[in-house]
Amino acid sequence: MRSFWLWLTCYFHTFGANNFLQMLKLSWWKWLCIVLIFYTLIEGFLGPVPALPILNETIRNLYFHVTMWFAMMILMTVSLVYSIKYLSKPLAHNDTVAEMSAKVGMLFGIIGILTGMIWAKNTWGAYWVNDAKLNGAAAALLVYTAYFILRNAIEDETKRARISSVYAIFAFTLMMVFIMVLPRMTDSLHPGNGGNPGFSTYDLDANMRKVFYPAVLGFTLLGIWIMQLKINIKKLQHFNDEQ
Repeated sequence: MRSFWLWLTCYFHTFGANNFLQMLKLSWWKWLCIVLIFYTLIEGFLGPVPALPILNETIRNLYFHVTMWFAMMILMTVSLVYSIKYLSKPLAHNDTVAEMSAKVGMLFGIIGILTGMIWAKNTWGAYWVNDAKLNGAAAALLVYTAYFILRNAIEDETKRARISSVYAIFAFTLMMVFIMVLPRMTDSLHPGNGGNPGFSTYDLDANMRKVFYPAVLGFTLLGIWIMQLKINIKKLQHFNDEQ
């Protein structure tokens, strides 16, 4: 709570009263996002966690690593839905939402990989091991990297949007196979995969649930917020280009 008021005071002195009043006009879900992110950070680092062998304090990464993947999958689902919408109703807005949600989802996926590597180093002894889940996650990000390369390679806007929409469906399908299907069919060190019990089975206690679920919602809302900003920026750029 003290850190929150410190942040509020710094914001007020740095940006002034007018900008502060503008910030107060944020939508309710944006305020919810801010509250949940602060709650996750404070409770994630200071709240109680189970004393488990090997994991120890690194289990706190559950609030950040796993939630990044939840947010990524939700954003990629948004990209899939709007890609399908574009194919049925070819509006520029549908293509823009599909592209920007995939970009933000890619960002969250990269953060998920990095936080997972830190966790792996502390629990498995190496930043990267030959694990089906890790390899699948990397392959999924490469598939979406190809999506952005494809978009940049096509100059015609209509053709680019149509081909990208088709590829987005293909990319989402492969992502689900790489990170949800294959790890469950082969040996994996990850909880809930390769015959291993999931976190909720043996160590996600009541205290952690109080932080984990709000963290999933908070980071998902943050991703939607960033996506919305990127959509608005692209629309402004498009408007300026037409002037």
